[in-house]
Amino acid sequence: MQIVQKITVKQVLTEKSRAELLTYYSEQRKLLEKEREQLLFEQKKVEHKNRYQKEQVSDYFEQEMQVRKEKMKLVDFQMEQLGILPLGSEIREREMEALIEISVGDKWDESLFDKTIVVTDGIVTEIR
Repeated sequence: MQIVQKITVKQVLTEKSRAELLTYYSEQRKLLEKEREQLLFEQKKVEHKNRYQKEQVSDYFEQEMQVRKEKMKLVDFQMEQLGILPLGSEIREREMEALIEISVGDKWDESLFDKTIVVTDGIVTEIR
């Protein structure tokens, strides 16, 4: 019988992976900044067209811009933490689902379900 199991994928921090992550976070931050600028543009456009509901429009766009601002703070924090972490640290990258085969007589304990894949510079180095 097969069952679905969650598997954690961890990435070992190397100079290469640190640079890749910093590039990724930088791109995310730029994207969020563009979204904020686009929201400002859209807000002005909508307010100009619809003069009667200015307060509602303003509240909606302010809330959306605040969400982007919080996401940018999170990205900044992640970049800061990435600079602090020593090489060789394991960073939780994602969680995936996998099918595992179980049979009558298999030992049923936590080790059956607590699986981790460790990746170093794009190469699987360990399966725990």
